[in-house]
Amino acid sequence: MEFFRIKKDIPFMRHALIFNVISALTFVAAVFFLVHKGLHFSVEFKGGTVMELKYAKPANLEGIRHSLEQIGYEQPEVTSFGTAHDVMIRLPIIKTVAGSNASQLVFEQLCKAEQGGLKQIDTVSAKGEHIVKSGCVNAAGAEAVTLQKVEFVGPQVGDELAQNGMNALAMVIVGVMIYLAVRFEWKFAVAAIIANLHDVVIILGFFAFFQWEFSLTVLAAVLAVLGYSVNESVVIFDRIRENFRKQRKSSVHEVIDNAITSTISRTIITHGCTQMMVLSMLLLGGPTLHFFAIALTIGICFGIYSSVFVAAAVAMWLGVTREDLIKPIKEKDETDGAVV
Repeated sequence: MEFFRIKKDIPFMRHALIFNVISALTFVAAVFFLVHKGLHFSVEFKGGTVMELKYAKPANLEGIRHSLEQIGYEQPEVTSFGTAHDVMIRLPIIKTVAGSNASQLVFEQLCKAEQGGLKQIDTVSAKGEHIVKSGCVNAAGAEAVTLQKVEFVGPQVGDELAQNGMNALAMVIVGVMIYLAVRFEWKFAVAAIIANLHDVVIILGFFAFFQWEFSLTVLAAVLAVLGYSVNESVVIFDRIRENFRKQRKSSVHEVIDNAITSTISRTIITHGCTQMMVLSMLLLGGPTLHFFAIALTIGICFGIYSSVFVAAAVAMWLGVTREDLIKPIKEKDETDGAVV
């Protein structure tokens, strides 16, 4: 399926050196921000307390943040999820508050802000289980706030999650490299890995520069971008191999330019549709999916760029030739092995 067909090949490889220099400078800048600023890790990685509250009326998020700042939490993460009545609070570990007492102290402070008092509320779950929850009742006896859920993540668990995330990233990179080396040739495998690392490091660089929260959902987006970017590289590499068979008299530059040009329509359709879905998450998904969608958006944009100007160009610089992809046909022995 094609929206349009470009009859004359676009000379991408003629400008490959310029774009590779731009890529190198962007990569170095991303590494610089990662080293000097670092990532703003979420509670899952640093350790802390996650609380889910349900308010009887739409929650005042700014008022909740102000109440938390009064007991020592700087820039607390308060977001609504589901409805305006449901609130999620992520609290980092601070020296003035013990981890085990953080949820109780916070709930007391929020209950005081609602001018209510603490009370244990007996409820029955959908499965018929008897559950006792902490609640806050106002002067009229009506329930103002209910503590739905509390989770505490220790620093050791956070370090373990960070290590597991890095292991997952390394395993994906190794797996992609083996796949491309088997399917195509080692030069394409190296080119694709350089392009994929280029995308990942730039995403992390954006998060380090703007100090956006790096959570498990963002890590999932980074892993998704790895697979998504390599898919685009595989499409272009496959067309390059096909062109080497068809265009016997064309140079390597011409073969690569034709491969990229002939797949532009497919690229626009695929990435355009994907980006529309990601934009819907970015605009309508709320705070929970906000940074997940941002990471995917950056990855999609740089994934297209790296597949054309990084992966294909690096393969060209490594000296890929027709013989690398098309094995020469051995001439048949006319004597059929007979001894004369």
